[in-house]
This record gives sequence, structure tokens and C-alpha cells, in this order.
Amino acid sequence: MSSTHERPLAEKTIIDFSHRLPGPLAGKLLAGLGADVIKIEDAKFKDPFIYGLFAEMDNSFPKWYEELNANKTILRLDFNNEAAQEQIRETIFKADAIIMGIPKKIQQKLGITIEDIQKNVKQSFAAVIPLASKEAMSHMHDLNALAMTGLLSLHLRNINSVEDVAPPFLPLAGINFGQKMAFDLLGAMYKSKESNKVETINSYLYESTQEVFDAFWPKDIRDTDHKFLHNGLYPCYNIYQTKDSHFVVMACVEDRFWQSFREAFSFEASDEDRFKTDGSIHKRLKDLFGEMTSQQVKEKLGSLDICINLIK
Repeated sequence: MSSTHERPLAEKTIIDFSHRLPGPLAGKLLAGLGADVIKIEDAKFKDPFIYGLFAEMDNSFPKWYEELNANKTILRLDFNNEAAQEQIRETIFKADAIIMGIPKKIQQKLGITIEDIQKNVKQSFAAVIPLASKEAMSHMHDLNALAMTGLLSLHLRNINSVEDVAPPFLPLAGINFGQKMAFDLLGAMYKSKESNKVETINSYLYESTQEVFDAFWPKDIRDTDHKFLHNGLYPCYNIYQTKDSHFVVMACVEDRFWQSFREAFSFEASDEDRFKTDGSIHKRLKDLFGEMTSQQVKEKLGSLDICINLIK
């Protein structure tokens, strides 16, 4: 395993001045590349995932906070205290980069606006500024971005009744935004190294959702009844329930995996049958796994590595 000093961002200090999900995720990814990430929080309000509405409404948020910030130095200071404000400025001005995820009025109070940084930092320095959108709504959550880009329509296609309608569990747009933010900051850090000055880049939730996900849900097929491999078109790439209410994931797309499955489970079918879309093979596989317990499935699989496993 590589040591910390062999990782690409070793000896770089990045300030994580963000909260909730995307910015802290970006900081987590950059820490994984070896950066010393310092997350600065107001001592009174901390991060919304551990204080206030979000922490109170859903006990998963404090756990997310722990995961997103486990490898960072957490610095909690009184934003109204002059000595603390000076410490914040010194910490930022000595760093290499910042995720600037706080409102402009707080930046101004602390004396850490981009203009302040440009005046006080003489070395190369990079800043990424997370924003909702270039032209759309100025405020939005993950669900808004999914809806406005059309990505949510793909999720809704698998809903059988209005009683089943609920958001996807994982905040896909926010997770993607965090990764894009980390990528953008790396680009700004590279540019600042060349220019030896402060470089800033804006990163957008809405546009980053479009940029990444439009490629996988093209607009010219959204108005059709189109199904494809990843949303259940083929029986060989699907999810089936066992007799004891566990679930089996099957991803036997390649010939060798399908053939090994047929042999292990004594399933009579041709190679071409795995791509049948008339529902007949779907039903046979549903019946097959529906008559087996999860333990029986495990025993059938043994040590086979054929892209079939039980959901944990």
C-alpha cells in the first residue's frame, strides 16, 4: 500500500468550508488522495447534518456526517469572535485550496471572500464555489435537480402505483455534484500551480447533473416506452426474490456466465433466451428463485464466480 506522501495531494492543505453533502463529499475524496483537509464550522451551529432541522428529522444524517468527515480535521470556532476570525483567515491564507460553501455575507464577516483571498495569498491557490445553477433556480435540493433534468422520470417508470411513489434512496444528484466539485477543484489547483495565483471555479448542481446523467438517459428516448439493460429489459440482468424474502441479483450477460448459471441451477434454456423480452424467461427465473431459500441459492452457487449474488 502507498504511503500518504506518495499520494498525489500529499502535503496539500484544503479547507472544507461547506456543509451537508456535496462539499463534504468533495473534501472526503480529496482527503482520500492524501490532502490534509480541514473542515471549519461555526461552534454554535456546526453542520446541519448534526445540528438543527436535518439532524432532528432523520437520524441517518449524523451518520452521513461521520462518514463524510472521518478523515478530516474538524475546526469549530466562534464566527463572532475576533480572535477566531483571525485564526480562520490565517488557516485559509496558508492553505492550498478551499471549498467555499458558505454564504457571501458570512464570507464578508470573516474576511475570507475570494477578493480577500486574492489580496492576502501570494502563492498558488484554488477555490471551488458550489452553486445551484447558472440559469435555473437559485436554490434547489437533490430532488429538484433530478426532476428538472428529467432523470427522475426514469425512476418513475418502474413505479407500479401511486402508492409506491417515493424518491430514490440515494441522493444521486448530490453525490454526483460532490464528485464534480472535487474534480473541478483539482482542475483549479492545476491551473493555479501554473499561474502561481488564485484561481476560482464555480461548480453547479443542476448543470453537473445534466452533464453526467444525460449521457445515460438521452432525451431522444425519454418519450418512448423504452427499456434497456439497466432497468430490467432482459431476464439475465435483473433482481429476483427468494422463498424466504431475500433478493438475488443476476447479471449473467456474457455467454460464459449464463451457461454456468444454467448448469449450476439445472435451468433449461438456450443462450439466446437470456435476451428474450416477452416475459417468459423472466417468469421462469422468478419461479425458480421463488421456490428456493437464500441458503439454497448460496449452496447452488458454491464458489462459482458468475455475477450472481444475494443482496446483503
